[in-house]
Amino acid sequence: MKTIFQWLVLSAVVYGLAYFLPDINVNPWWVSLLVGAVLVFIDLIVKPIISILTLPITLITFGLFSIILNIFFFWIPSTIIEGFDVTTLRAIIIGALVVALVNWIFNKMRE
Repeated sequence: MKTIFQWLVLSAVVYGLAYFLPDINVNPWWVSLLVGAVLVFIDLIVKPIISILTLPITLITFGLFSIILNIFFFWIPSTIIEGFDVTTLRAIIIGALVVALVNWIFNKMRE
């Protein structure tokens, strides 16, 4: 149930980011549901595996590499999903930070 709620909230966050940032485009609206599903999949399955594999780099950079991973994980859906476009690096960074904050809140709720 928490995963479905996380999916709906992330979809709303993506749609809200598209509303507030002109460099993020979601067209039509249901694409945000697909992007939210991809982001939840990445957060639940891919991110733990990649985080373990890149642990030495993360330790050397005092955790800053995890920000790079979050930016990369936000950029991936924009390359594979038609209708979701992120045009500038600034928008990718802001979007990644907002999505990472929401995912962090959900991960704290799961504990």
